[in-house]
Amino acid sequence: MCGICGIVNFDKEERIDAELLERMTNTLAHRGPDDAGYFLDGNVGLGHRRLSIIDLSGGKQPIFNEDGSAVIVFNGEIYNYADLTPPLVSQGHTFRTRCDTEVILHSYEQYGSQCVQQLRGMFAFAIWDRHNEQLFLARDRLGVKPIYFYQGAGFFAFASEIKALLELPSARCALDPEAFDLYLSLRYVPGPRTMFQGIYKLQPGHFLLFNRSGVRIQRYWDVPYDPHPRPRAWSDTVEEFEQLLEESVRLRLMAEVPLGVFLSGGLDSSTILAVMSKITQGERIKTFSVGYGGGAAEEKSNEFYYANLAATAFRAEHHEFRVNAQDFADFIPELVWHLDEPLADPSCIPLYFISKLARNYITVVLSGEGADELLGGYYIYRKMLALERIYRSFAPLPALLAPRLAHLMPGEARRSYLKMAGLPLESRYKGVSRGFRPELKGRLLSDGKARDPEEKLREHFLPYFRQVEGRSPLDRMLYADTKIWLPDDILLKADKMTMANALELRVPFLDHKLVEFCAGLPTKFKLHGFQDKFLLRQAMGKVLPKPILERPKKGFPVPTGEWLRIPMREFAHDVLLSPNSACRTYLNSSVLEGMVLEHENGRVNREQEIWTLLIFEFWHRLFLENKHRPAGREMHTVAKEVIECV
Repeated sequence: MCGICGIVNFDKEERIDAELLERMTNTLAHRGPDDAGYFLDGNVGLGHRRLSIIDLSGGKQPIFNEDGSAVIVFNGEIYNYADLTPPLVSQGHTFRTRCDTEVILHSYEQYGSQCVQQLRGMFAFAIWDRHNEQLFLARDRLGVKPIYFYQGAGFFAFASEIKALLELPSARCALDPEAFDLYLSLRYVPGPRTMFQGIYKLQPGHFLLFNRSGVRIQRYWDVPYDPHPRPRAWSDTVEEFEQLLEESVRLRLMAEVPLGVFLSGGLDSSTILAVMSKITQGERIKTFSVGYGGGAAEEKSNEFYYANLAATAFRAEHHEFRVNAQDFADFIPELVWHLDEPLADPSCIPLYFISKLARNYITVVLSGEGADELLGGYYIYRKMLALERIYRSFAPLPALLAPRLAHLMPGEARRSYLKMAGLPLESRYKGVSRGFRPELKGRLLSDGKARDPEEKLREHFLPYFRQVEGRSPLDRMLYADTKIWLPDDILLKADKMTMANALELRVPFLDHKLVEFCAGLPTKFKLHGFQDKFLLRQAMGKVLPKPILERPKKGFPVPTGEWLRIPMREFAHDVLLSPNSACRTYLNSSVLEGMVLEHENGRVNREQEIWTLLIFEFWHRLFLENKHRPAGREMHTVAKEVIECV
């Protein structure tokens, strides 16, 4: 696992600034503390930071092909690289290393841009092709690994993290208003936008070509949801699912360094532990859990009981870490620096600390992300399907009556759900994560102009629903979440928090062969009555302890509501309501004050909204007010300065 970056100047006579490339690369040192490498050739420069996982002695990057006409920098793992090597050798390619990076390069030589079709794994890589004078960038199918790009006046640049691009003299630290609008609704910024004007994410399952003709981006893979899933025997389906999952876990055990598992005690992570234990045949696996210490509110959010249940069942070497409210408040500036852009998911912080603990024991960790998006694991799916039945059964009455009746209902949540009952699925469903409800968002953004607070959100989601028109309502929601929520919240926080600690995260549920298999299943294999992830529960029925199989999904609970009302109350109040807060600049001050006081007084639970604005406030101060981390300074010093200036 690594960090990569690069610059290509349009003018062939304009040489790359070696010091600038080194500064960009050094901002990624946390992603690859083991080594650094550079390629400089006139108007082209590539940088690489390495975390050594495979071919520890021979995998130094950049790596060249036989005649030096192509060079690659790579972040990720190609799990089938050993299978790809013999065919390439038989076609005349010579290997100097035994690492997966060189396999990508020779595959590009052999297959061109279609080389990505051969690769099974997580990846973001860049190849400079000297013969064709072009840069080839690619990102893995599901978006496990990030890659950002920026086109300036006379050059094109890319990097694993935005902070590397901010080293470019012409990169503007300016807020993208449309991204801010989407952030308020979702608590994250969906791609291809970022919160920075002019800086974009390469979307999952896409590659980018940059040459004299400019930039061309092309999709090479999509989730193949079938409008008419073929009939399957139940026993055959369970057997094939088990085989694909075991194969996926087995591939992800490929490493020359210690491995472990993030274990919440939920169905997904316990499944990964169970399969890994079966493959390693009784080897003691290191597992890691995070929770909270202190009062009753913290204990209510803990999952230690279930994690210990799973660890005991499979004889794991289990480790626990506890986080408290002070850890949260102190860590926010460093969190925002590592994330690059606002992501208001409180679970980022415990994920960072458990990664820090795990790094003392292992270099690679497996985790259960992705199962919910494959097999319908979120409660909101059942809720939306119930609304869909109402909408279809009584049409056109819901569309006519719902908006009128909503005005009579007390409470934002009730009014919101009643309004949704009158809307078709593509206008109603906006993903798993919601920040501000339309009513409050509209008041916060009020500037004397008539505006629809949901307009930008609908515009963003609608193309994804159209892409799978004719599929089942569940599959349409799963598709949208796999394309938006999964890469831009779940996987982004997983990558940034683990790589902040030089820990490589692997996600077996997101092997693309397993994803394709699940996409072809009928709804009843995913949601069966009131039971979510039905196929996974049935497959693990004789393997996992019964309490884990039967417990409802809990997500990654964090007691932020209680903390923001008591131990972090003064902190949140002072940050958001200070006279010079960024939130006062962008939002209606009186509505902002009322919202904060509502939560402090216990009248309305505003933890999601307050956390969303706290993260934005610190992002604005760290990046837009030129307080982002200067090279060579310790992050805790910058964090202290930012807190003191609030």
